[in-house]
Amino acid sequence: MVDHARARKLAERIKVLVAEALERTVKDPDLGFVTITDVKVTPDLQHSKVFYTVWGSDEDKQRSAEIIERNRGRIRGEVGRQLSIRLTPTVEFELDEVQDNAAALNELLAEAKIRDEELHRLAEKAKYAGEENPYREPKSANDGNED
Repeated sequence: MVDHARARKLAERIKVLVAEALERTVKDPDLGFVTITDVKVTPDLQHSKVFYTVWGSDEDKQRSAEIIERNRGRIRGEVGRQLSIRLTPTVEFELDEVQDNAAALNELLAEAKIRDEELHRLAEKAKYAGEENPYREPKSANDGNED
């Protein structure tokens, strides 16, 4: 039977252990400022996917990704030593694009706000092209006071 609560707890534990392993085991000075953002573990507890971000340029991200991939076995070994389960799940690393996407969305929202404000200013100064109510019925000769 699949225990989703156990998978979530294991994911949280793996998140902490991977962060510690990156700090203690990976001694490469080129490794950038890496933050583990999330870990997903399959319900059968056999595979884990570790999402991370790297502070810096695209070159820093690429270099850090290569370093992490080279040290994936060491990191998995550290995680396995600290976990108290029979089988250590595989560890797959994936660069988390959430912050880049959030920054792009923030830029789009700021641009939309500026355009809305500009449209509002234009609407305040706008005048009707013709009469104010172009659909009113024209006055006929019989509509006035008849004496």
